[in-house]
Amino acid sequence: MTIQLIGAGFGRTGTTSIKAALEELGFGPCYHMIEVLTHPAHVPVWSGALGGRTVDWRTFLAHYGAIVDWPGCTFYQELMAVYPEAKVLLTVREPEVWYESTRNTIYRLPRSPVMRTLRFFVPHLRHFFRMNDQFIWQGAFSGNFEDRQQAIATFQAHIEAVKQAVPAERLLVYDVRDGWEPLCAFLNVPAPQGKPFPRLNDTATVRRMLWLSLIALAGILAALVGLVWWFFHRFTKRTKAAI
Repeated sequence: MTIQLIGAGFGRTGTTSIKAALEELGFGPCYHMIEVLTHPAHVPVWSGALGGRTVDWRTFLAHYGAIVDWPGCTFYQELMAVYPEAKVLLTVREPEVWYESTRNTIYRLPRSPVMRTLRFFVPHLRHFFRMNDQFIWQGAFSGNFEDRQQAIATFQAHIEAVKQAVPAERLLVYDVRDGWEPLCAFLNVPAPQGKPFPRLNDTATVRRMLWLSLIALAGILAALVGLVWWFFHRFTKRTKAAI
């Protein structure tokens, strides 16, 4: 298996939907940030690449047919050189909408009480979010994501840079709202009949997951407090009995 499509678009431009669509079309498995989350050993590879370490991309991505989202989009030019036959997909979105979606999901998520607590107990999450910070918030946005206009300017500059770097015949600038037709035409495959284009990981879904996580965390903390109280109560009774 080899990479046939390289996603150059930033995250929150429909990349989760694109991953599902590409896999439906036979271009999977598709590498996405979720792969880093579920494969802890991938974190040091990406961090090393960002630090200038050489990566054997063909070996590292040997089991994938496409790659989209961060951290892959950071290396779209390197991947183009490694996979000269691969096409490039630049996913785009209305800039203001993109900013709000990003700010309300992947920017807030690692700063939430849930993730701050989980990071304390789960080393992989600490490493994962540290890598995210290196690539996205400190990397792509130079620590200025909260500056709305600056972040949007960075987003737009990236889009223009990709258009300049990728030959037109190799590139599709694509909005997921356009559905199957332009994507399938670009990839020279038939559009699935009777199957709606995937619509995954929208802002409402992510925020709902976050609230459910908060509720779950509250339950876990309440159970821990109850357990501590129970042990303390038992210990106090035994101490009094011994006296």
